[in-house]
Amino acid sequence: MFCTTRGIIIHSTPYNDNYSIVHAYTELYGRVSYLVARQRGKKTRLSNVNFMPLSIVEMEVAHQKTREIQRIKEVRIFFPLVNIPSHPVKNALALFLAEILYRIVRTTEADPKLFDYLCNSIRYLEILEQGIANFHLVFLMHLARYLGIFPNAESYTSGVYMDLLNGVFTTQQPSHPHYLNKAESVIFSRMLRMNYENMALFAFSRKERMMIVQHILAYYRLHSIDFPEIKSLSVMQSLFD
Repeated sequence: MFCTTRGIIIHSTPYNDNYSIVHAYTELYGRVSYLVARQRGKKTRLSNVNFMPLSIVEMEVAHQKTREIQRIKEVRIFFPLVNIPSHPVKNALALFLAEILYRIVRTTEADPKLFDYLCNSIRYLEILEQGIANFHLVFLMHLARYLGIFPNAESYTSGVYMDLLNGVFTTQQPSHPHYLNKAESVIFSRMLRMNYENMALFAFSRKERMMIVQHILAYYRLHSIDFPEIKSLSVMQSLFD
């Protein structure tokens, strides 16, 4: 039996000459893998344009718990993306963030709050005009809230260290190597105060922004299982030169 669910496309992998496996984070089922035929032509119900990274789609799917790979009957664009595919920086951000989601969001249970956060963030990126260079910083740190790993921002005071392993600011230098020095901790604390509404007001140098991204990824790596190097990071960062 087919049912309808919204989904966010996070990755697509060639399976053979005729099929691809599309990974989506869905509203009803969490993360799901779908077998999709590589069809051609404007009339196909499964056009490849619907499976671009971060596309928000509505799908008719057959979902069976015993299957690792599910079936799609039909897919439609739920929220059209025009600026993200055509804007070089937004497109690079979409590829980078989709790869992050593919690597870190693994739950096969529905999480309406996480799904709404992702949808609203993608819509915001589509219309965003100012603060684009800070968008991924805000996206990644607020994503940590929904993953249950957001650091304790209230523990910040002047002259402290950011303990990445324990997710807190501390007055004592940690005995392990996973911490930020005092200068880095100041920059990290500023980033924790950002949101989509105020991020255009925060100015970071290219070096500082690159450092923040590396620290966020290091934080994710400490608090996630098998979080690998992100291949699209270098491409994304090159556009801010």
